Amino acid sequence: MVGPEGVVYAVEFSHRSGRDLTNMAKRRPNVVPIVEDARQPQRYRMLIGMVDVIFSDVAQPDQARIVTHNAGFFLKNNGWVMISIKANCVDSTAAPEAVFAMEIDKLRKDGVKPKEQLTLEPYHRDHALVVGVYRASKKKKE
Repeated sequence: MVGPEGVVYAVEFSHRSGRDLTNMAKRRPNVVPIVEDARQPQRYRMLIGMVDVIFSDVAQPDQARIVTHNAGFFLKNNGWVMISIKANCVDSTAAPEAVFAMEIDKLRKDGVKPKEQLTLEPYHRDHALVVGVYRASKKKKE
């Protein structure tokens, strides 16, 4: 939950959904809408300071890379990553459990230490939520 002093930076790539996000943010002053490609955090780095949590819900094959790339720019060391993994968006031919394991391995390699994994059944089939702690690596940002 975001408290009364908290700020949500919401990144949306689609212009139509971005317009909806912008209109919603007019009613919620703690939401900062950013209509941009989450694969390119350098394009909006000047808008966002360091944050405590990144929540990622993108339906893309490279969703693990997207969240860890943004973590490298914006997430405080020992900050939290929450990612909704959509197995069919990553690999529609593999079993969901295999996709979840593969994505968690990618997160680990990029500095996320998974703490919890929950499937979203019965609400969403072949989806999992992974929560972990991020430790920045010593390598330079792209």
